[in-house]
Amino acid sequence: MEKIKRLTVAELLSRHEDLVGKKVDVKGWVRTRRGNKNVQFVALNDGSTIKNLQIVFDLSRFSEDQLRPVTTGSSIHVQGELVASQGKGQSVEVLADELEVYGTASPEQYPLQKKGHSLEFLREIAHLRPRTNTFGAVLRIRHALAYAIHKFFNDKGFYYFHTPLITASDCEGAGAQFQVTTLNPEDLPRRKEDGKVDYSEDFFGKMASLTVSGQLEGELGATALGCIYTFGPTFRAENSNTPRHLSEFWMIEPEMAFYEIEDNMDLAEEFIKYCIRYALEHCADDIAFLEEHFDKDLTERLRFVVENDFVRLPYTEGIRILEESGRKFEFPVYWGVDLASEHERYLVEEHFKKPVILTDYPKEIKAFYMKLNDDGKTVRAMDVLFPKIGEIIGGSQREESYEKLSERIEANGITGMDWYLDTRRFGTVPHSGFGLGFERLVLFVTGMQNIRDVIPFPRYPKNCEF
Repeated sequence: MEKIKRLTVAELLSRHEDLVGKKVDVKGWVRTRRGNKNVQFVALNDGSTIKNLQIVFDLSRFSEDQLRPVTTGSSIHVQGELVASQGKGQSVEVLADELEVYGTASPEQYPLQKKGHSLEFLREIAHLRPRTNTFGAVLRIRHALAYAIHKFFNDKGFYYFHTPLITASDCEGAGAQFQVTTLNPEDLPRRKEDGKVDYSEDFFGKMASLTVSGQLEGELGATALGCIYTFGPTFRAENSNTPRHLSEFWMIEPEMAFYEIEDNMDLAEEFIKYCIRYALEHCADDIAFLEEHFDKDLTERLRFVVENDFVRLPYTEGIRILEESGRKFEFPVYWGVDLASEHERYLVEEHFKKPVILTDYPKEIKAFYMKLNDDGKTVRAMDVLFPKIGEIIGGSQREESYEKLSERIEANGITGMDWYLDTRRFGTVPHSGFGLGFERLVLFVTGMQNIRDVIPFPRYPKNCEF
């Protein structure tokens, strides 16, 4: 073939006005093939866009033997002239001059033929599902959101801070942990004379686990660098078979020195709006596809978040609204309850018709490190509540008083936290932070119904394939 610089399908379609009449070089996978005895039409996709590029093969120039391996799923290299399309559905197409088949895909064996596939079936072939239109769209949006997160924090002067994935801390109750060990499972548990497990011969010489949160270590970074954020995988060994839970997922956790709860709420609102706005601006084609096939209200709901100021509502007031709503909820409502998703969605979708930041929760249902309010009953917590999802961000102002934090740690029976207390012992400052489950954000922006469909290789109970 003639040496021509290859263009991705996305590049070619975006620059097509300048390229019409010129010879182009494209490579990709065949999505469909159709035609008649005179001409064959191939829809080519290389993953760079939801849109396909139509390749036209004139059968006076290509034999049936040459085109026989060009089936759905095969990979090909084509050169030809880019011309204005005479058919519907595309503005331009390539009149093929030359064809090279890289790899074939047997129609009898390749599972992604031109027919509808259930999302449940596609989870069983998660190694191939990125080749579908749906998962191509989801994964491009996932990339765009990841980039937007880094850009947002970088542009605000935050430092990307790497917290450990293997830890001896459990962020005190954030979730059940996966244990990390090099001991032979057949020899476990090894017990000391007092009956406790003996980890002296294990790799770290103590119990170690996969992290459930980087927050506590993130606070160490914030009290040195000012403002940091983490963005990495976290692990929860919870037997939760729901559309909103994963055993391995990614978390974004900013921690900010000298931020009080109001600053924290301002940042959370600005951050989430930035990410959604970025997706709307840079992933319009993929969002439109998902809206057409999965969620007809997707764009409207995304704009709903971007265009509305978030309501800031004390927990106590939220409980009053729920109690006076006249609504019969599945789970009871009373002061002190940890709100269920149905309660959160009622406040957002029906009462306020705006996103809500719920604040000042009872201390008994929140973590030990949250700053106690003057009433002695509530803490400076904040949860950002969204339509269709409920809580999407959870955070708080952290307790900066050494004495008060020590009391909470002791009252909760927590040990081994001297390193954490040092941040309050030496130069303590007011500071705040929050956590956003990345897959929850991707779930919201894509309109997908199951969190297992917004991560390439989902991990959940009884599933650890690939």
